[in-house]
Amino acid sequence: MDSILQIVKNINNVLWSYLLIFLLCGTGIMFTVMLKGVQVTRFMDSVRRVFHRGSRKGKADSQGMNSFQSLATAVAAQVGTGNLAGAATAIAAGGPGAIFWMWVTAFFGMATIFAEAVLAQIYKEDINGEVRGGPAFYISKGLKCKGLAVFFSITIIIALGFVGNMVQANSIGEAFNEAFGINPIIMGAVTVVIAGLIFKGGVKQIASFTEKVVPFMAVLYIIGGLYILLSNLSGTIHGIEMIFVGAFNPRAATGGLLGVGVKQAVRYGVARGLFSNEAGMGSTPHAHAIAKVRNPVDQGIVAMFGVFFDTFIILTITALIILSNVPIDGKMTGISLTQFAFKQGMGQLGTIFVAVALLFFAFSTIIGWYFFGEANIRYLFSSKKSVDIYSYVVLVFIFLGCLLKVELVWELADMFNGLMVLPNIIALIGLSGVVKKGLEEYNRKEGNFK
Repeated sequence: MDSILQIVKNINNVLWSYLLIFLLCGTGIMFTVMLKGVQVTRFMDSVRRVFHRGSRKGKADSQGMNSFQSLATAVAAQVGTGNLAGAATAIAAGGPGAIFWMWVTAFFGMATIFAEAVLAQIYKEDINGEVRGGPAFYISKGLKCKGLAVFFSITIIIALGFVGNMVQANSIGEAFNEAFGINPIIMGAVTVVIAGLIFKGGVKQIASFTEKVVPFMAVLYIIGGLYILLSNLSGTIHGIEMIFVGAFNPRAATGGLLGVGVKQAVRYGVARGLFSNEAGMGSTPHAHAIAKVRNPVDQGIVAMFGVFFDTFIILTITALIILSNVPIDGKMTGISLTQFAFKQGMGQLGTIFVAVALLFFAFSTIIGWYFFGEANIRYLFSSKKSVDIYSYVVLVFIFLGCLLKVELVWELADMFNGLMVLPNIIALIGLSGVVKKGLEEYNRKEGNFK
């Protein structure tokens, strides 16, 4: 077991410390240039669409969801434990400056996710009366590469549907055991029952869940976070200063306590940022593919808001709470660092607040990731029986996830997450001309060439 763990760790080191950082960031920069800064020129348009009542028109059915429901399903997957534990891990390993590089990554990632959503819309398919789409579909139809599409489908089913959901469930079990002393077996059973009911309801139930829960959990977290930050305004301002100073002089930001350099700040900021907002990873296009919109570019514009919200709002609030309430010395990391920071800001209520936030974040991610895996099950097998079997297996992994904490499971999740990125990036680069042409035609049609 130890030898297998070491092999997986070595693969992850190559994937996440070197290869994927350059591929994902490079792709984001490429699309930013190619699409003439679409994340800037169309940003206000993105915000307007998200909050406009028109994006909520129409009900979810076998032919898809309305634009807001698709975005909510994508955000449900994006905003997970990484927004609580990921920020803490990046700060502990790369210093406060890592957050600055998370922002940079998210900025370019907004262009990447625009491209993913547009391609997902263009190449979506009707499979036995159910509309589905995603990287496997645009790889096979756009690139004409069936083998690569199958590889992507297998890796995302394992990465998100099985192993990833096991990790999310474990976070729920741990948080509630620490905050309320609830036995993980009980939390596992409750999580499985609720998730099973949502899975059984199909796309209608998933859309209904995400469009209600995602806004609620967002507002809850933002209000709680702003309360802490405004209660300690001087500490918050100092935290912001630490982020900008630490981006280029990490030792100055922490008084030399961490001993990290700019290279580490960049490495951990970029890696955790990519993992958090999922831009370029090939996950969220499954949700954007089934949005009922007039033009594929419409959903690409909406999709950008998901990355902005995940990183610039939720993750930034977490980071500032940590920086304004806890000395950064590298002795504490992960969710324990986040919980400690909230406890400093809210008292004992902080531990409970994090547990509740983690429940919403992790459970919504479970629903989103299940849906993404299901789209690929349909791509591979296109039968209802295969979807039923998949849902039962996912529920088993969720239950086991609440009970177990095996380091190998965490490492496997990272490895399969990394592997599924590779075929998606190949497709994004290969089909970049399709995205560019789609935006240019859209701009001309709208009479708003940029």
